[in-house]
Amino acid sequence: MKKNKIRKSTWVAMALLIYVSVMAAYLLPRNHEMSNTEKYLTFAASYVIVLVLWLVLRKKEQLKQKRREREKEVNRIIK
Repeated sequence: MKKNKIRKSTWVAMALLIYVSVMAAYLLPRNHEMSNTEKYLTFAASYVIVLVLWLVLRKKEQLKQKRREREKEVNRIIK
């Protein structure tokens, strides 16, 4: 029985999401130098960056999987 392995793209993105959320919850209420709009735009931009990172890592994993499948097929044809 094989365990489902958590993909690197998922755990990296989740770790960053947790980090951004904790830092925002801790730092945003204490920052009185920025307006509320700037605070929330910074917070939203951080989430967008994490989302884009997740999408890029997923695409990279998919390409890696396709490359492995092609190599297996080529090795099978050669033998």
